[in-house]
Amino acid sequence: MGRELADRYASARRVFDEANDALDFDLRALCWEGPQHELDRTANTQPALLTASIAALRAAEDASGGLDAPAVVLGHSLGEFSALVAAGALTLRDAVRLVRQRGELMQAADPSGGMLAVLGLDASVVGSAIAQTGLVVANDNAPGQVVVSGPRADFDRATAALRDAGAKRVIPLRTSAAFHSPAMRQVAPELARALAETTFAPLRHPVIANVDAQAHEHAAEFASLLEKQVWSPVQWVACMRRAAGEGAAAFVEFGPGNVLTGLAKRILPEARTANVSDVKTLADALALLREGGNA
Repeated sequence: MGRELADRYASARRVFDEANDALDFDLRALCWEGPQHELDRTANTQPALLTASIAALRAAEDASGGLDAPAVVLGHSLGEFSALVAAGALTLRDAVRLVRQRGELMQAADPSGGMLAVLGLDASVVGSAIAQTGLVVANDNAPGQVVVSGPRADFDRATAALRDAGAKRVIPLRTSAAFHSPAMRQVAPELARALAETTFAPLRHPVIANVDAQAHEHAAEFASLLEKQVWSPVQWVACMRRAAGEGAAAFVEFGPGNVLTGLAKRILPEARTANVSDVKTLADALALLREGGNA
């Protein structure tokens, strides 16, 4: 997670240094060496992903000599914190501390809940199919790819209903609780206190929020938006379409993997996409970034 970029670019290396100082433990070693079971803990995964994502962004800025201003910035769930760092509203130090606490709260939530990935149905059909269960739509990720969240006791009933509605596959996910569902309301008060104590600087670029798929220009709005996000569905399809409506024609994903890049191609087939996770993908992304029109 970010090691190759940090070895090549001092700016990326400094991101890991700053995250280590902010958290007072060796996040860098965890990202680069594991062990995997520790990295998989929600309280560790969240700051690790945020740090690796910002390291990738800083490496791109370093390699390019400065990126053009994006039309908008957005991130999926935890990635919204990364987006706010990229847009200048949060310092990296504050962001990693926030997501560390967010992860601890989510990890400690009621373990009787979980999540299912549903393939082959759109969110409206999924919502109708599970209406009589305790599950809700948690992530509208792409056409034909939806995640639902709720009590594990209702998984069998929900799975049967989804298959009856035409789902190609229903896959249990490795999560410790029912994220982005009403079960996470128990997390909200403590998270809201942490957010209220955090300084949000003015945004340099508009940020599209997960909960309403609107482009926001005032950073102060994100204290309440991020609190609501933890127990509300991630409207990723609507967010991406909003970004296109704001003028984004190309999308670059910063951080490990290329999941969002794949979703972008499904939501906006005409969009140009790239991801930055290592030196090779950075070189490919820079060619796209030089063309302009990126989000």
